Amino acid sequence: MVVRRVDRVAEPWGSRTPYGPGEDWPVRVDTHLADGIAPEDVDRWVQSASILHSNGDGIDIAVKDDRIVGVRGRAVDRVNRGRLDPKDLYGWQANGSPDRLTRPLVRRDGRLVETDWDTAMGAVAGRTRELLEERGPSSIGFYTTGQLFIEEYYTLGLIAHGGIGTNHVDGNTRLCTATAAAALKESFGCDGQPGSYADLDHADTICLYGHNMAETQTVLWTRVLDRLAGPNPPRIVCVDPRRTPVARHATVHLAPRPGTNVMLMNALLRELLVNDWVDHAYVDAHAVGFPELRKMVDDCTIERAAEVCDVPAGDLREAARLIGTAERLVSSVLQGFYQSHQATAAAVQVNNVHIVRGMLGRPGCGVLQMNGQPTAENTRECGADGDLPAFRNWSNDAHVEDLARIWNIDPMRIPHYTAPTHAMQMMRYVEDGSIRFLYVTATNPVVSMPELRRMRSILSQDRLFLVVQDLFLTETARLADVVLPAATWGEKTGTFTNADRTVHLSERAVDPPGQARSDLDILLDYASRLDLRDKDGAPLVKWSTPEEAFEAWKECSRGRPCNYTGITYDRLRGGSGIQWPCTDEHPDGTERLYAGGRFWSRPDYCESYGRDLVTGAPVSPVEYRALNPDGKAVIKAGEYLPPHELPTEEHPFQLITGRTLYHFHTRTKTGRAPELRAAAPEVWVEASAADAERHGWSEGDLLRITTPRGEVTARLRVSGIRRGVLFLPFHYGYWDTEAEHEPGTVGRAANELTPTDWDPASKQPIFKTAAAAATRVRATDGTPSSAPTTTGSRPVDAGVPATRGIATALVHEDSGGTGARL
Repeated sequence: MVVRRVDRVAEPWGSRTPYGPGEDWPVRVDTHLADGIAPEDVDRWVQSASILHSNGDGIDIAVKDDRIVGVRGRAVDRVNRGRLDPKDLYGWQANGSPDRLTRPLVRRDGRLVETDWDTAMGAVAGRTRELLEERGPSSIGFYTTGQLFIEEYYTLGLIAHGGIGTNHVDGNTRLCTATAAAALKESFGCDGQPGSYADLDHADTICLYGHNMAETQTVLWTRVLDRLAGPNPPRIVCVDPRRTPVARHATVHLAPRPGTNVMLMNALLRELLVNDWVDHAYVDAHAVGFPELRKMVDDCTIERAAEVCDVPAGDLREAARLIGTAERLVSSVLQGFYQSHQATAAAVQVNNVHIVRGMLGRPGCGVLQMNGQPTAENTRECGADGDLPAFRNWSNDAHVEDLARIWNIDPMRIPHYTAPTHAMQMMRYVEDGSIRFLYVTATNPVVSMPELRRMRSILSQDRLFLVVQDLFLTETARLADVVLPAATWGEKTGTFTNADRTVHLSERAVDPPGQARSDLDILLDYASRLDLRDKDGAPLVKWSTPEEAFEAWKECSRGRPCNYTGITYDRLRGGSGIQWPCTDEHPDGTERLYAGGRFWSRPDYCESYGRDLVTGAPVSPVEYRALNPDGKAVIKAGEYLPPHELPTEEHPFQLITGRTLYHFHTRTKTGRAPELRAAAPEVWVEASAADAERHGWSEGDLLRITTPRGEVTARLRVSGIRRGVLFLPFHYGYWDTEAEHEPGTVGRAANELTPTDWDPASKQPIFKTAAAAATRVRATDGTPSSAPTTTGSRPVDAGVPATRGIATALVHEDSGGTGARL
């Protein structure tokens, strides 16, 4: 056993435990406790998993005197084998923050004032009933999150779709994982990750497309680092315009011009075809659409792609060679593709690589169209993001009838006359007044949505009744008519699923503060006050506890791809998470999908018939049956089109927004953890050394970044980003946790600058191709940007002080895996 104390702000990925291909990833248990608390002081350890990223790290919560006092990684968990990332290690402190909401608030004479639950919920249910009578279900909208539990999402989906009957249901997962779902539906007829995290243990080549795994899924990158430190390490292909930690470890780093991902992927695919790096037997037996792909990529030569993408032709050829000669290939995709121009078309081409190469369903051969948020998979499964529950197809009447049978309602009560309304369209409906009631749960659109000036205007309308259910008085909550104080992770019980289909149980460790309630309890109260009934007159929502809700969800999932029927709370207690589908046939779960070329794409079973990648128009059932009558994988070609907003003389840069390792979403929780706050305290802007030299800028200068939509001021970090591109982290809103500012006066929210534009197929907003200008407001006084030096914002100036943790940042690492006394 080796026990170390490590500053996990300075060393985010911790110590190496090397291993080779096909070996088990060694255990390393990370533990962080409040200052002055020793392991022997802990009264009890309560099982959970992380909700501050989509990796789904297994966690034990330390409780003393009915307070959360720390966390420990779960050595038995298949996802993390005991490791935790910095957000896991320190983020729990937000639960005890003194500014937690503890009582409901209602707006009186323009101000939010405290009230009781009966008054608050009476107002919410009362306004819902009024609008249903006056304007009908289409006047009601729900905008949720990627941080609730299965039991809560499923209840919300039932209330919204089956009870109220509105089509306006979506989540902030639209901003981060909508393209993941759309790409999987296009290629395989259904959502659900084909691959498993365990594929990294076997792969000889790993491709990361727009996925800065080192920062967004830190423990998964730790797994890759341990492979790189062991014998026969994998080759890494990184596609990212910034020189991230992933890029620094890559065999080949491609830094394309933003908005050109489809051209880059088409060139790689053409090179596979030209060199005959194709599994023809697999394609002939298990796929349709190969001739169309060949025709589409025919003129996408390496030379043309090198010019369009502005990357060296030699690097493109080498990347194609690594992909084409791989024996075990894993590909992962995230926001660099999802939030960019032609998002779905680009992500689908990654699927095409795996279909063409026959790299699916075997150890070390898989695609991970990653999630951005911890429970984003569940919004999609449970019908809380617009999709119907359990991957049912809204345009298949038999699927709607089956769902109506489970809910015991008339099928016509479930809206399916058109595609469910996506979040960006919902905001337009609020803007034009057709949606008059918006229920926002655990998200902060006034910071996370694009074009924030417009977003503030939309959500500030007098005619809109805005309900916000959250932990803190966020920027969005401050605009609400009713604010409902919610319990969070560690204060309630429920299940959730990570990005590789691993289901975890999170147990209640402590009581929520004051009068805060779990999201499930609030939704159950709402349903009761609306007196929602099934067709026999019984209550529509028939459960009152999380476990009862989970059992109901299991029945809804029976026979569908995301089948949970073999999972119980008891089976999840004490051990590892379990991957769905988990059934009588697969009682221990299913590690990989699509083994042997068996897909969920049959016309009568599939979740979606797909969309046109250019226009977004839905494919009709008749068209789909003609294309894919036997339920094969679909090779869907994508035509490259230039971005909508290109640089001009007035706005010569391309602006991309993104994440940093130390924060999650809009910092609602991570901004209240001292170690995380100190590691990345303030917004910054990144520019290349070449651009800094050209404009006479220096590290630490204060720059003003402008687009036609707004402006942001931030200190400059001269980083390894490609020339002509600026980067802003999106986490920083208007209200600091220590000081308040009036909206619009601080100018630090990146989404002041982003456009109202979205991908035609996935409807995911485009955050990564805005044309922008930058001017210096004030020269540096010698103070560098506060951007972290450990991450993608690493400075080119070696004299910038390295990021270090504050005194409480030390973590115990037990590489013996015992979790023993330290």
